[in-house]
Amino acid sequence: MAVADDLMTGETIVFESKKHWMAPIRASLTAVLLIIAAAFVRWLSPSGDGFFGTIGGLLDLVALGLFFVGLGWIVYNVVAWRTAEFAVSNMRVLREEGLVQHRSSTTLLSGLSDVKSNVGLMGSKLGYGDITLLTQSGGAGQDTFLCITKPIEFRNAVMNQKIGVQTPPAAAAGAPAGPVASVAASAPAGTQAGPPAMTSADAAAAIASLADLRDRGAITPEEFEAKKAELLARM
Repeated sequence: MAVADDLMTGETIVFESKKHWMAPIRASLTAVLLIIAAAFVRWLSPSGDGFFGTIGGLLDLVALGLFFVGLGWIVYNVVAWRTAEFAVSNMRVLREEGLVQHRSSTTLLSGLSDVKSNVGLMGSKLGYGDITLLTQSGGAGQDTFLCITKPIEFRNAVMNQKIGVQTPPAAAAGAPAGPVASVAASAPAGTQAGPPAMTSADAAAAIASLADLRDRGAITPEEFEAKKAELLARM
């Protein structure tokens, strides 16, 4: 099932990612060893008649079994690579991957506590990495996406949706969205309804949270300054 088939009413996808081609290679290392073992067993298999011929026949069957298991494993990993999907929506983080062991997961943005990315030296050169979603339920709610494309952009998309850095599509088009629409409709002509005021303590806490995201690279310094100015204007 594609992630687009699991969307809720009013939910839209803002960022998508796939498995990197390195994923089936990493997942097939054991399968390659099985094929190498099959070749080794076949090489050791004695030939001839009688007892050695019987042993050779049995070893040939073992080698054949190892070869087909390894080959089938590799084919499965390739198909799983081609069908895996990961997405960030305006409500959730979604994942669909696997065939025999199908893994489908959704994580509400409101329940996320942090998003970690793991991009090694080779991953930075080839454009892949691992993403770990941390929820408020701790390790029980941890979810890891292995070897996906554009991991940094995926992490930033999650955090941007989480903290509301990106402007909602309706607001970008000039139309008020959600509760703002009702406030704007009831406002007198010639006045403009703005966001609700904040206390100095709330603003300080929000700015500290944004600073932490900036320091960890989840948002850019420019996004931090823009959001900071917006928060200060609401005090």
